[in-house]
Order: sequence, then C-alpha cells, then structure tokens
Amino acid sequence: MSVGLFSALINVLMLTGPFFMLQIYDRVLPSRSVATLLGFAILVIILYTFQAILEGIRGRVLIRVGASLDEALSERVYSLISRIPLLSRGNAGDGMQPVRDLDQIRSFLSGSGMAAMFDLPWIPLYLGLCFLFHPLIGLAAVIGGALLFGITLLAEIMTRKPASQAAELGAARNALLEASRRNAEAVQAMGMGGRLASRWGETNRAYQQTQRRTYDVVGGLGTLSRMLRFLIQSIVLGIGAYLVIRQDASPGVIIASSILVSRALAPVELAIANWKGLVAARQAWARLKHMLAMLPSTGTPLALPKPEGALTVENVVAVPPGDAHIVVRDVSFALPAGNALGIIGPSASGKSSLARLLVGVWQPARGRVCLDGASLDQWTPESLGAHIGYLPQSVELFAGTVAENISRFETDADPDAVIAAAKAAGVHELILGLTDGYDTEIGEAGTVLSAGQRQRIALARALYGDPFLVVLDEPNANLDEEGDRALTAAIHSVRERGGVVVVIAHRPSALAAADLVLLLLNGRPERFGPKSKVLQGLVHPAAAAE
Repeated sequence: MSVGLFSALINVLMLTGPFFMLQIYDRVLPSRSVATLLGFAILVIILYTFQAILEGIRGRVLIRVGASLDEALSERVYSLISRIPLLSRGNAGDGMQPVRDLDQIRSFLSGSGMAAMFDLPWIPLYLGLCFLFHPLIGLAAVIGGALLFGITLLAEIMTRKPASQAAELGAARNALLEASRRNAEAVQAMGMGGRLASRWGETNRAYQQTQRRTYDVVGGLGTLSRMLRFLIQSIVLGIGAYLVIRQDASPGVIIASSILVSRALAPVELAIANWKGLVAARQAWARLKHMLAMLPSTGTPLALPKPEGALTVENVVAVPPGDAHIVVRDVSFALPAGNALGIIGPSASGKSSLARLLVGVWQPARGRVCLDGASLDQWTPESLGAHIGYLPQSVELFAGTVAENISRFETDADPDAVIAAAKAAGVHELILGLTDGYDTEIGEAGTVLSAGQRQRIALARALYGDPFLVVLDEPNANLDEEGDRALTAAIHSVRERGGVVVVIAHRPSALAAADLVLLLLNGRPERFGPKSKVLQGLVHPAAAAE
C-alpha cells in the first residue's frame, strides 16, 4: 500500500516536465518575463526534488519488501530443502531450487521491474491529459499504447516456454555439478570425469540455448518497443506542429504532449525490458508455493513428558515417499525400557525402512509407532529429536567442530554432556588424539576424518543427551575390533540407564548386546523373540544378518 501511495505521488510529479514546457512556450516566451521564468524554475526544482526523494523511498521500501518476504519464508524454505527428500522421490533436479526461487522472487520485488508494474496503472492519466490537449494527440498516444501493450503480450507468450525450460535445465545442470563434487573421489578413480563432463556439456548447451532464446525475444521486443516509442513521440511532435499551424493548439502543446506521451509509454517499455525477470519470478513463486504446500505450517502440539516406558510398534506398513511399493508390512512388537532389539535379514528385506519409521523420518502408511503410548506425530521434530538417537546407514557429519557435531549443533551445549556422550560411545580418547581435540574442525561432511572415526563420532551424536530410543543402522560397518567393543559397551550403557536400543545388523558382532532379535524377510516379520531362540535353527546367522 505504501509503494502504491508513493507511486501515485511520483506519477503526479512526473507531470512537472510537460507542464513546465507548456508554461515556458505559452507564458514565458510571449511575455519575455525573466521573473516568471525564475518562479517556474524554482517550483520545478522543488517538485523534482520531492520526486527524487519519493523515488528513493519507494526503492528502499521495495528492497525491504523483498527482504521481509525472504525473512518470512527463509526458515520454511530451509525446512523444505532438508525435508522434501523424505516426502517425495521426485527430487532428481536441483536440491537448492527452492532457495534459488526465493532469491529470484526477492530480486524481482526489489528491482526496477516491480516499480514499473506500479507505474502501469497510471498510463490512463497521461493518455487522458493527451486527449485534453487535443483528440488527435490522444488518439496517437492510445494507438502507440495499444501497440506496446501488444508487444507486452507477445513477450509473455514467447518467453513462457523457454523460461520454464531454462529453469528445468538449470536445475538439472546444478544437480549434476553437485553430484560430481560430492563423488569427486569415485569420479577421479574410475575415470568418469570425461564422460560426466560431456553429459554436463550437453545439459549446459541446452540451458544456454533456452536462455539465448529468452534473451533474444526480450531483447528484440525491447528494441522494437523503444523504436516505437521514439516514433510515436516524433509523430506526436508532428501532430502538435500541424495543430499549431492550423491554430488549433498553442506552441507549448508541441513539446508538452511529446513529453507526456513519452512518459505514458515509458512504463510499458520498462516492463518489457524486465519481462524475463517477471516471468522467472512468477514461475519461481508457482514452484515455491507448490512445494511449500507439501509442508504446511502446523501449530505446536502440547508438550509431552519424556518417554521412559516402552517403544511399541503396531502393525506398521511402510511405503517409500513418492512410491506405491510396500517395503515393510504388518510389523508389530513392544520393547520395554532396558531392552535391545537386533533386526536381521537379507538385503532389501526392509530393515533400514523400518528404522526410518521408528525414528519418525517416514510416516507409516498404516499402523503406529509409539513412545509411551503416544504416536510419534504428536511431537514436533525438534521435541521428538531430544528423545531419539539415530545413526543412519550413510553417516553424514557437518562442517564444524567435533563438539558441535556431537551436540547436534545445540546452542550453548553443556561440555559435560558432550564428553559424556563421547565416553559412552568409547570415542573420548580418539577425539583427544585429534589436532585440536573436541575443537577440531572436521570440514564438510567430516572429510578430515576416516570412515571409522566418522561413524564413532556419529554414534556419540546419537547418544548425546541420553535419548530414550537409540536406533543404529549398521553401526559397525566401518569399525575395527576396538570399535566393535565400544559399540557393545554403548548399547549396554543405554540399556542400563533404562533406554531402548534397536540395532540393524549386517555383522553378528553388533548383536552381542541385544537380548531380542527380529528376522525380516521381504518386509515381513519372520521370527521375533529372544536372541538365542531366534538364531537357533538358522544355519548361517551371519548370512541371515546380511
């Protein structure tokens, strides 16, 4: 509303130039009055000063409008980027697209294109004044405006498809670059660099072609609109001169009407010049709105007490996000406090999928996962996370210190709690042996650490804060014998303090501290019960675990 008000005042002040010229030709020159000229000049200086101030304020307000939108949506966009892979598998494109879309919208809102949109509704005012000068001048201005409006519609039609294609190809290009960067070692070791570079080159060429088409259309139409504006301005000058010769208008009308028509058509020309940005911002908003709808804002549920009784799983069925294939079917069990469950089974039997259900990463298609009788969706992710420790199959650490990663980047984390988690994971001495101990910067994804060190620090992160439920997916995949012993001790410590542990095992040594075992086959529970009883009769327990 404030930008609209400023735009109204600015567009009224834009009449200063035409009326000044009108007064110069019709009053000052015939009267040869220097005092009148000086008075008009002072008035014009004042009006133009106010106009400049208002345009500066409008520009600053638009920048802050864009910034306020970014501030309002940035946290939701971050949540979207971090959670959308958990809701849909259709994410082959650029994972950073939502934040790029938000940047595109903010950039357009803060630029000259948005100001032009606020100036467009004032075109009828200028055209009306042209008619007051003379109907012929008004008619010429209307015809010119209609032609420029037609060019604007043409720009919309001709840029919509290539702009959409450019966005898709840009996302694919960025996704390939990110994947290549993430897997740099494999690309280099197996000689895939040249082939991936060729694939990226093809995508990049297609992206550049669509970009060129868009720029060609916008640039060509912009040039045409500018030429038409100059032509119409000259035609209006000619009409004004003709009217003066016929004594149907005063000499001041010649210059005033030319300036007025130029001002009337300037917003259209500026809108055409910024049309690519408008189309891109509109498409970005449509994509962002669609994706934000997948994660609607919800209220904060009532805070529940810390769980300390049991984990119960009631006939759960798991379907991967964006898929229709059932990977876990009709699994039920209860784990009272102090129990540890080992889940075994062949590859692709649903073990990791069940783990994702247990920690709330996936929502069950049917059934419930409960802590002390309350289903996991009754907690917010932040409050639930305090009661859950999770070591995923693919260990991911973040750029920062060892202590920050163990404390889950908690603000003002208790050093004693960090050290306690490290000791529980048997990794305290290992951390002290690092260059800066707990303050060692581990780099992006923990690249300065070995795979075994990353896994053990991730185990400490899972144990931080003494969570009630600890789910470990192949926790010993990269561990040596010492690491196996530390893992067993960590599971025992969780059981002793009254927690619940679920271990997905690919190596039998991970089952040492478990008292219960669940055997999954093709996503269905085959056996469940005490470890010795379930493993009894399995000819090759190790094979079953794998």
